[in-house]
Amino acid sequence: MAYKISDDCINCGACAGECPVDAISEGDDKHVIDAEKCIDCGTCADVCPVDAPKPE
Repeated sequence: MAYKISDDCINCGACAGECPVDAISEGDDKHVIDAEKCIDCGTCADVCPVDAPKPE
């Protein structure tokens, strides 16, 4: 089960810099997680200041 970034994302990029498998990239209005790459580690959720990444 991969994580998904909610609309609460403020596009700060904290999560992308911490992802160990580079599954997170900047989207148009928020960051997005590539579900194929995501290893469900939760690191993105741990560093997000607004709790935007959530397990699907």
